[in-house]
Amino acid sequence: MTVESVKPSVSTPPELREPPLAGGGVPLLGHGWKLARDPLRFMSALRDHGDVVRLRLGPKTVYAVTTPELTGALALSPDYHIAGPLWESLEGLLGKEGVATANGPQHRRQRRTIQPAFRLDAIPAYGPIMEEEAHALAERWAGGETIDCTGESFRIAVRIAARCLLRGDYMDERAERLCTALAVVFRGMYRRMVVPLGPLYRLPLPANREFNRALADLHLLVDEIIAERRASGQKPDDLLTALLEAKDENGDPIGEQEIHDQVVAIVTPGSETVASTIMWLLQALAEHPEHADKIHAEVESVTGGRPVAFDDVRKLRHTNNVVIEAMRLRPAVWILTRRAVVDTELGGWRIPAGSDIVYSPYAIQRDPKSYARNLEFDPDRWLPDRAKDVPKHAMSPFSTGNRKCPSDHFSMSQLTLITAALAARYRFEQAPGSDDATRVGITLRPNRLLLRAVPR
Repeated sequence: MTVESVKPSVSTPPELREPPLAGGGVPLLGHGWKLARDPLRFMSALRDHGDVVRLRLGPKTVYAVTTPELTGALALSPDYHIAGPLWESLEGLLGKEGVATANGPQHRRQRRTIQPAFRLDAIPAYGPIMEEEAHALAERWAGGETIDCTGESFRIAVRIAARCLLRGDYMDERAERLCTALAVVFRGMYRRMVVPLGPLYRLPLPANREFNRALADLHLLVDEIIAERRASGQKPDDLLTALLEAKDENGDPIGEQEIHDQVVAIVTPGSETVASTIMWLLQALAEHPEHADKIHAEVESVTGGRPVAFDDVRKLRHTNNVVIEAMRLRPAVWILTRRAVVDTELGGWRIPAGSDIVYSPYAIQRDPKSYARNLEFDPDRWLPDRAKDVPKHAMSPFSTGNRKCPSDHFSMSQLTLITAALAARYRFEQAPGSDDATRVGITLRPNRLLLRAVPR
């Protein structure tokens, strides 16, 4: 994502032209109707029309970037900040004072506050919790009943985040609340992003009322977490303590709203993206049993038959490659936006100050120009001798630059451990009523994934 910088931007040469306008827009909605109707196909097809393409989303002109090279340039340039349709739609959830949406000095200060919790040398301390949750999940599935992968994936994602980063003993009831509320909120935020008809979303319509109730419950959940910590008087060495004791640029305690927004960013989008990835990993294990068997064999080779542990994660190379390949084909975060803060250029095209830019990791990571057999699930493409052929920025599941997700190692560790623990114990098959078609919102997840866990 963007690199904050104090160097002045070079003025844009006047001879630069605006990029071409994509066809197929309609009055009032522009291209928003296509983006709403079949967004993944729409964003993937834009690569055929140029490296940079103009879109109309309602009354707005938006610029779409379609190549790995230019998404990297966009992410690393100080000319673009975190802003645009995605972030505007997320403001009701993330607020304006959290690390996810802040820019400039505020973002740098917030990043320094949270970064210690995600340092490489801090991750092993979370290992026992990740192990406990992964094996508890596997044990819970031993009964042979049909597994609702949405609820189960959210439950473990919330519990690991809460227990590791907030040192909270959060029971399944809260995970269920979060799962239910996030499904409604992220679906509503996606509609607000692709069809920005602001006043209509304030009308007392059933969908708007449902959205507002879910959003209120998410914020209530965060308030409960913060209030419980304050009431306990405890100060464990965790991220929540760091936030409660953080200082602003003047040396004063940071405000309550910033603390709230930071915890929201930790508990909600993080849980949503990790949970969505777990769902896709389970779907991949069911669809590709040969890779599930290979993970089982790898775990047996590494552990000698004992339960897989956090310390084994670095040795589980095929398991890790399965995780990466699942994230390539089904990235939880499939669309991102930025805003130009100065008149600038991108790929030789003029981008006026204030313009919004959109790009799709989903489309970039499936581009046949970057990947042979681009739609094939092939974890071996991440073996060292093949991975070197993947173009730079063609695979950036955690983004890049100083906006790179700080929890990348934390997330990869738990995803690899969970995948190994489950595949070592079970084979998976889809159950009647399962629907693994892609459900598109702010994130991607299977529509309704129901699996049976068959003991090995």
